Amino acid sequence: MTAPTAPLVFIVDDDSSVRKSLARLVRAAGFDVETFASAREFLTRPRYDGPSCLVLDVRMPGLSGLDLQETLATAGQRVSIVFITGFLDVRARVKAMKGGAIDFLTKPVNDQGPPGCH
Repeated sequence: MTAPTAPLVFIVDDDSSVRKSLARLVRAAGFDVETFASAREFLTRPRYDGPSCLVLDVRMPGLSGLDLQETLATAGQRVSIVFITGFLDVRARVKAMKGGAIDFLTKPVNDQGPPGCH
């Protein structure tokens, strides 16, 4: 019998300070983390078949977060995606959620959850 694979959280954001702070937050919650500065960088990583989720910035240079979501879906790679953004964009939120995202959060993201949920 093999040991269970640890859940892995992938963080993709072009802002290094956001990547670092989210990685600290996620590690403090007990998860393993890998960070990437771009969607293209994430796509160079070998496919991971263990339990995982993707925390993904919406707006990035080159391939956007929404583009990455579509690329993964087209390739048949099912992964839970939580989008993060510094911009309130209703169309992007609708597109992300219709594409299967599990949440769409506005930066700065904290460990308290949505306002009013304590």
